[in-house]
Amino acid sequence: MAKTILVVEDNQMNQQLMVALLGHYGYEVIQAENGAEALSIANSQHVDLIMMDMQMPIMNGYEAIKALRQDERTSAIKILVITSFALNDEKQKILDTGVNGFMVKPIDTRELPRIVAQMLEKETQQTWKTE
Repeated sequence: MAKTILVVEDNQMNQQLMVALLGHYGYEVIQAENGAEALSIANSQHVDLIMMDMQMPIMNGYEAIKALRQDERTSAIKILVITSFALNDEKQKILDTGVNGFMVKPIDTRELPRIVAQMLEKETQQTWKTE
């Protein structure tokens, strides 16, 4: 059975790239354009991994991650943040939210599938960082 990934991204080009790339590797991909949509989907469907942008309208990534981690139904879902924030203090702030991984945009299309596969294979809450 294919693993399900929720891509939460408000930029259509980035969203399409991630959906196409992940679909190529056999993942089932669900899309959301903001944190509020992501919460609704994560609470109503089985999701193995959430790929979360941080800057979005309606509900940003910080708010969505906090809500996901506080809800027992979604607290164990692995979260990979993909963001354009590259400053060290911002990276640490993101990692402190309890996410499992962090990637900086632009997306490395060779690295992303490798990290996603590793995250989905591991039972632990290991943290991945790529810059």
